[in-house]
Amino acid sequence: MAIKLEMLRTFRIVAEQGSLMAASSQLARTPSAVSMMLAQLEAHIGAPLFETDRKNRLTPLGRLVLEESSRAADTFARSIEAIRRHSISTAGTVRIAAVPSATFTVLPGAIAAFRQIRPEVRFEISDADSAAVRRQVKLDAADIGILSAAVGDPSGGNLILQDELGIVCRREGPIARAAANASAISWSLLENEPLIANPLCHLVDHPSIPRLLESCQLQARNTTALLSFVRAGLGATVLPRGAMQHQGEAMVFVMPSDPTTERQLRKIRSEDRHLGPAALAFWNSL
Repeated sequence: MAIKLEMLRTFRIVAEQGSLMAASSQLARTPSAVSMMLAQLEAHIGAPLFETDRKNRLTPLGRLVLEESSRAADTFARSIEAIRRHSISTAGTVRIAAVPSATFTVLPGAIAAFRQIRPEVRFEISDADSAAVRRQVKLDAADIGILSAAVGDPSGGNLILQDELGIVCRREGPIARAAANASAISWSLLENEPLIANPLCHLVDHPSIPRLLESCQLQARNTTALLSFVRAGLGATVLPRGAMQHQGEAMVFVMPSDPTTERQLRKIRSEDRHLGPAALAFWNSL
């Protein structure tokens, strides 16, 4: 007789509860039925799993089997959850993990346009940095990922858009004043105000950026938070031009040319899993 998952699950609960009576109550079975299943498991393994009949102390083999039983039960539970999520996705839910600037600039318009043809689809959005976006897609925590990448980055994904990066600062601040009087705009202007760091800073290939990052005392990932910090006079940051939409006149976007820096937004999906119809339709719409 082969070992069954239900045997391992029963053994795990008995070991965790420390008695047949408590385990049988949790399993909604009689103590004799639970005892019989444990006996079948021990017969198949060929050695006892408990030191005594009271089931309150494991043998060394029992401790090993408990560890493997827990791993098997957790894996099974994750698989069931993945199946459940896929069925929901098929019915009309799209899970998206995106870098904050994409949730601020790209997704609002993309979702609004998509709802014109698929108003019944439900969206779940989480924002994260590019590495976390990749992890969420890999672990099936998201159907679609949208991440930032440098132009020419070979790490994969399908291009959605390409836009310029620049310095976002207060209109009345020292960077804006220096830029207004400069014959050429340089990333070194960031040295005139405290840097509010974010992952996009690492896409800028200028010698002043590593120095500023090393001494930086404020960092954020969310675009709304970054703009709020700049507006409050806490410093300047690096963002794409599109982040300045609807920001009024309190802040300005300054684009240095040493070098001109662009970033790409790319969409990614798992190559090992099929997208549900709703997620596939949104993927194609992007």
